[in-house]
Amino acid sequence: MTKFSAFYRSTTGPLLILLLTLGGCQNLPSSDNTSDLYEQLGERKGIASIVEDMLYRIVEDDRINQAFKGVDVVQFHRNLTDQLCQLSGGPCTYNGRSMREVHDGMAITDTQFNAVAEDLILAMEKNGIPTAAQNRLLARIAPLYPTIRGL
Repeated sequence: MTKFSAFYRSTTGPLLILLLTLGGCQNLPSSDNTSDLYEQLGERKGIASIVEDMLYRIVEDDRINQAFKGVDVVQFHRNLTDQLCQLSGGPCTYNGRSMREVHDGMAITDTQFNAVAEDLILAMEKNGIPTAAQNRLLARIAPLYPTIRGL
């Protein structure tokens, strides 16, 4: 097995390949000041706007919209906003179910995971979030990959 294929098969390989393809590595910060990220995302109001735009994209995204049928959109919006707020260093607390519990039995593929990540990136771009801040948030989401995928 080559180094590349071992890397690609790792738990973060597919997401990192997506990040490198879509966002690149330009403007990566040398330090990771958590509260700065929360501010760059527009605080809770900005994060809520990103999540709303992401949800509109998911509805139109034939790669993944079937997986979201029947989801309580108001609760999903609140939980994801809280989760991204907390991950970005904001004052929010995510009180939803664990990622493993939420995604149990869904058999989420790399393609589906990456489609959601792409929709998030596009929503952040629409909201004028700098690429470096996008990459910092995605780096904080990446550790959730194994539990979302059920690995």
